[in-house]
Formats: sequence, C-alpha cells, structure tokens
Amino acid sequence: QVHLKESGGGLVQAGGSLRLSCAASGSFFTMTVMGWYRQAPGKQRELVATITSAGSPNYADSVKGRFTITRDNAKNTMTLQMNSLKPEDTAVYYCNRRNAWDHRDYWGQGTQVTVSS
Repeated sequence: QVHLKESGGGLVQAGGSLRLSCAASGSFFTMTVMGWYRQAPGKQRELVATITSAGSPNYADSVKGRFTITRDNAKNTMTLQMNSLKPEDTAVYYCNRRNAWDHRDYWGQGTQVTVSS
C-alpha cells in the first residue's frame, strides 16, 4: 500500500511564494508518474503539473512559468515550487502517484493553499 502526504500549504499574499512537498511511504516503485492536482470550491479537480520518474515535467497552461515540479526518487519525495501566486491559485492541492504499468492512482489527503489579494 502506498501512502502520500502533502505539506507546505498555507496563506500567502498575491505575488508571494509557497513550496509544497509530498512524501511517499510504503511500497514504492520508480516507474511512476507523480503530479499535483488542485480543486477550488465549486470547481472540478484539475491537473497542475506532472513529472515522470526520469524527471520530465508537464505543466498546465495556467501555471507555466510560475510553478516548478521536482522529484527525488532516492528520498521518495516530490515538490511544487509556486511563485507569483495569484488568488485564482487558491485551492486544495493534492499529491498524486500513478503507476506506469496499470495507471492506478494514489492520492494524498490534500493541503490548503490560500492566496489573498
């Protein structure tokens, strides 16, 4: 069983920065895609960024140039550096891990990010 836990959420002013972290525990395999998703009140959950085990990132258009996703396979951790935050970035952010072989998803409990104007 894989367990994911996010940390680093909080309240920040527009234009500020936050760094989210995700720690994975339990059975872990390197051939996975990890990513960050977010869900704002009244909206669908959306993909923010993904990163392969080889370190290849992919970003939603809304965060390109502002967010950076990284992972450390040796430490089983993933981060999301968020710069130039906007009020529309306010959401619960979820850590995700997807097995490359069967596309099974594992999710963290989420961490709240609130950006004030």
